[in-house]
This record gives sequence, structure tokens and C-alpha cells, in this order.
Amino acid sequence: MKCIFILAACVSILAIVIICVFLFASGIPTIGEIGIFKFLFGTEWRPGNGLYGILPMIIGSIYVTAGAILVGVPIGILCAVYMSHFCNKKLYKILKPVIDLLAGIPSIIYGFVALSIIVPIMQNFKGNGQNIITASLLLGIMILPTIISVTESSLRAVDKSYYDGALALGATHERSVFFTVLPAAKSGVLAGIILGIGRAIGETMAISMIAGNQPIIPSSLFSGVRTLTTHIVIELGYSEGLHRDALIATAVVLFVFVLIINLCFSALKRKEKK
Repeated sequence: MKCIFILAACVSILAIVIICVFLFASGIPTIGEIGIFKFLFGTEWRPGNGLYGILPMIIGSIYVTAGAILVGVPIGILCAVYMSHFCNKKLYKILKPVIDLLAGIPSIIYGFVALSIIVPIMQNFKGNGQNIITASLLLGIMILPTIISVTESSLRAVDKSYYDGALALGATHERSVFFTVLPAAKSGVLAGIILGIGRAIGETMAISMIAGNQPIIPSSLFSGVRTLTTHIVIELGYSEGLHRDALIATAVVLFVFVLIINLCFSALKRKEKK
């Protein structure tokens, strides 16, 4: 069994190495050919004219992900706290399967629902309803199951003596949970948030249906936007030559984003241990 576990770990590491080698070997030369500043900070994407600027897609990804964090993180953490320390057993038996079901729904179904419900509502405010706010609301909903599940598990893993000690010192039930148990589970809560952010950054199909898919720098929250993931999936099917290589280079930028997020999380954990 020890050999099997070691082999499984090596296969995982090998898969990551293969992905890194493929992306960087294909993408880095393309970025050098286009020019790193023209590629990362260029505001126009016109492959027919030799313009490969992905700044609008980078900004779009940041806006949509930030909006999803504002929507999903507070709701997800509070829901996890409620389920772990406030919810009665009968209601918990209903809520837990529903949240697990939300995690298993295909993303394209979320897109259809948002297209039928959220977009028409947003049309009452401004534009055609396909904008940053709509995409952020949808992503915020989609990352909820991940954040709730990981955060709840972390809260339940906290030693009961933390809670009992807070009660013994005179704290109320609510204060004991929010000021003692929740801080003690900070590492697990951060893990849930990071996983949720990774889900938000990597989401493609649902966002491509409701974000507007406009490769321009958004002028407001009601502007259409195109993220890095939707940008790749929309154009990869008919691209060739430098156009295709530029899309692979875009995947490199996306990979680096995810890598930076994970490194930041690792740095926070190391700081917490110290």
C-alpha cells in the first residue's frame, strides 16, 4: 500500500510537471514574439491585424472574481457557521444534501438559469443584462457549495474545549462561536475561500453565456466583459498559427494567476504557524 500511495503521489506531481512544461514551452516563446508589454498591457485583441492585447480579459477576470468573492464568501462562511453551530438536526438533514447537490450541478445549467432569471432582472436596470454584476452574482452562487463544505468541516474539527472555555469565561453562544471557534478554524476557512476563488477564476461555460463576451476594458459594472477562460474557449476552435499560440499564452497567464493565489495562501499558512 505504501508503494501504491507513493506512485499516486508521483503521478499527481508528474501531471503538474507535464502541464507546466506544455504551457510554458508553448506560451513563453509566443509572449516573447508578441512582446510581453504588448501582450499583457495591450488593450486591443485583433488577431487579423496582429494585435494580441489581453489586458481587457485580465481586468474582466479580476472584476468578475472580485464580485464573486464579495457575494459568495460572506454568505458561504455565515451559512457554514449556521450549519455547524446553530442549525437543528432535522433542518440540517435537508440543507446538507441540497448544498451537496449544488456542487454537482453542471455549470452550463447555472448559465441557463442565470440567462432566464438574473439577466432579465438586470435588464430592468441598464443594458441587455449581460454584464459584470450578472456574472459576479452567478459566480458567487456557484462557489457557495465549496466554501460552505470546507468551512463547515473546519469548524467541526475545532476542539470543543475552545467553545467550552469561552462559555466558562462568560461569553454567549454566539460570541463563543464567532470570536473563538471561527478564528480557530481560520486555516480551513482560508482553504475554502481559496478553493472558491479557484472555481471562480476557472469557470468558463456559465460565464460565456451571461457576461457579454466583449473584449474591451469595461467602463462600468453594467458593461459586458470577457474573462480569460471564456476568451480561450470562444476562439480556440477556429484559431491557427500565432492566433492559437497567443491563446495558449493566455492560458499561461491564467495558470500564473492561480499559482499566485496558491502561493499567497501558502504564505498565509506559514505566517499563521509562526
